[in-house]
Amino acid sequence: MERWGADLYGDPCGGCGFEWSTTTEQAIELVRQLPSRCRALLHDRTGSELHPDLGWTVSGYISHIVDNLRIWAERLAGARLGGATEVTGYNADLIGRGRRYNDVALAGALWSLEHASREWVESITAALEADVVLLHTDRGRQTAADVARNNAHDGFHHIWDIERTLGAVDTE
Repeated sequence: MERWGADLYGDPCGGCGFEWSTTTEQAIELVRQLPSRCRALLHDRTGSELHPDLGWTVSGYISHIVDNLRIWAERLAGARLGGATEVTGYNADLIGRGRRYNDVALAGALWSLEHASREWVESITAALEADVVLLHTDRGRQTAADVARNNAHDGFHHIWDIERTLGAVDTE
């Protein structure tokens, strides 16, 4: 089995400080607030800011958050609406290269985040009500609550990456 969640990142996460004891409701609220957090953080930025030790720009990180939320919302909907509970991992770097994350306009990335966050909240809420359980080929059994925390961590962690990027750019 693949390590994931607290087993992989620590509790709290050794990078961003996310606490895996976060309730499902808190995780959903964290994802719901991602667009407004990003807008506030990036109101005077271009999105092309790049940390010297990281591969994605600010817009790239937002684009990854968007794709992660959409992939998991789709998986949850597939399980709930069609019984497709078996899911596999995906390669975020390949998706990023294919979508050319670092070339995405900040305004477009923020627009996508607004929509992806809203759709994810709708999907996770319905999946929780239906007691959806996914069977991940690498991680094993994942409840909708597990997915909520994992996806909230992904967004929270990448906001931390964006903050680190902005801090590095501002000190150059």
